[in-house]
Amino acid sequence: MTSLSRASARPVAAPKPAPRRLLAVDVVGLLGANVALIVLMWVRHGGLDQLGTVADVTIGVGQLTALLGTFLALLQLVLMSRAPWLDRTFGRDRLTSAHRWVGFGALWLLVAHAVFTTLGFALADGQNVLGEAWTLITTYPFVLMATVSLVLFAAVGVTSVRQARRKISYETWYGIHLYAYLAIALGFAHQLVVGADFVDDPVARLYWIALYVVTFGLLLAFRVATPIAVNVRHRFHVSNVVAETDDVVSVYLSGRHLGDFSMRAGQYVIVRFLTRHGWWRAHPYSISAQPNGRWLRLTVKALGEDSARLADLPTGTRAIVEGPYGNMTPERQSSSRVLLVAGGIGVTPLRALLEELSATAHVVLLYRARSAADLVFRTELDLLAERRGVEVRYLTGSRRDQPAGADPLGSRSIEALVPDVAERDVFLCGPNAMMQSVAATVVGLGVPPDRVHRERFDD
Repeated sequence: MTSLSRASARPVAAPKPAPRRLLAVDVVGLLGANVALIVLMWVRHGGLDQLGTVADVTIGVGQLTALLGTFLALLQLVLMSRAPWLDRTFGRDRLTSAHRWVGFGALWLLVAHAVFTTLGFALADGQNVLGEAWTLITTYPFVLMATVSLVLFAAVGVTSVRQARRKISYETWYGIHLYAYLAIALGFAHQLVVGADFVDDPVARLYWIALYVVTFGLLLAFRVATPIAVNVRHRFHVSNVVAETDDVVSVYLSGRHLGDFSMRAGQYVIVRFLTRHGWWRAHPYSISAQPNGRWLRLTVKALGEDSARLADLPTGTRAIVEGPYGNMTPERQSSSRVLLVAGGIGVTPLRALLEELSATAHVVLLYRARSAADLVFRTELDLLAERRGVEVRYLTGSRRDQPAGADPLGSRSIEALVPDVAERDVFLCGPNAMMQSVAATVVGLGVPPDRVHRERFDD
């Protein structure tokens, strides 16, 4: 454990209040209203009239689960749209969590739709379930297409389970997730032809068509049109590649008019490098230095095939940049004292934040790594400590080498290293398990939960 010398105390400026923005409760309220409207339309179309026989009830439940599952599937795409107002309202961490759970909810509702509908028709026709399923797939309009859609959704869902996610590369996971678009398109054709809301009610038909138009409009606007406009203006390219450690490199991106690229410290961009292997694969990278109008620095650890190739990127390689995204920025600062906690390569966005925050706040950085050789930016951090009065404490060593019961980022350690932690904003970035543990620890030490800000790093 190393503690850097600290500069004499100096007055710091009061943080600027964060600008007013859309509230999460507004978005949740809008979603709740849509769910209520969908259920009411189902009732209006005779949903409650299907409470006679067991077959009718089963078919009715199949209809309702289809409607709600489709709504959640569309919501999934909205969460994937990278709309900046969603990013500002919820932040990457909460959007990632919502994306996962909404996806699982959509999958289970659509599976329930297939099961209940098939079972209901089998009861009504006096057939066994397998025979009825075959009849529906081979004779009913667009049911085969809907079956393919469900299989694609299942593939996306299975590869999103944490245990499966850890066993496949990011590139494979990303490629499978692209099939979600095809799955929803196939499901729409099925809904358009046989869905009760489309067949009998023009108002409901317009409502559902509007949902699809808004959803794909957001995708086109923020995943296609905006990136095209940004990259035509800035023309990003690789200007330098620097090895930071044996398995960590920094890629410098230059371009035109970068002073107009509205990025803040703590944010990230999604980049695809136009090489033979990289042009079709996009990856999120946090910037590791405060934006300066001349270049953006992305610092990456070799964790997969694409990240390992970055060390060999030729100077001049063109890059397609989407973003910026993320709300773990200086705007979240509400106190004149700040604690940054980094784990491993999670130091990258905090390195940029430290540079900007140190102009207006007293900053302490706790940097956890397995060994001194794994520390990134040590020279830069030491210089910031000397020139700006930042306190940087390196917490190195394997957990197995610690005394029994000792945790370098546990309650006792943090309280000893940062006695005034309860008075600080806390920014976290690193492995998710570490962030969850530290967040719980600092809240237990008196930090209000709304002053704990984190960026999901290992998802």
